[in-house]
Amino acid sequence: MSSEELERYESEMELSLYREYRDVVRIFKYVVETDQRFYLCNAVDVKVRTESGDAYFEVSMADVWVWDIYRPGKFAKTVKVLTFKDVNVEELQESEVKLPEAD
Repeated sequence: MSSEELERYESEMELSLYREYRDVVRIFKYVVETDQRFYLCNAVDVKVRTESGDAYFEVSMADVWVWDIYRPGKFAKTVKVLTFKDVNVEELQESEVKLPEAD
């Protein structure tokens, strides 16, 4: 596979992922962003944990959609993330999720 073919394949996968996001975002309440992934979910709980003087975040989510181009199944019942990096949680408002209609 040439680098041009690989680039075209990745572009198509990214476009497909965006289209799926556009179709499902309306059914979720929260956006959660970690250093590794971007999630949509309907329930989220973030706890700060300390161990040996180091602090980390434990993020538990339910009813989850995972933004990951290489993951075949994007939906998960529950997801737990442990990270030492920042976690961003935003509650979506209905007006924020009005995206263009599907083609």
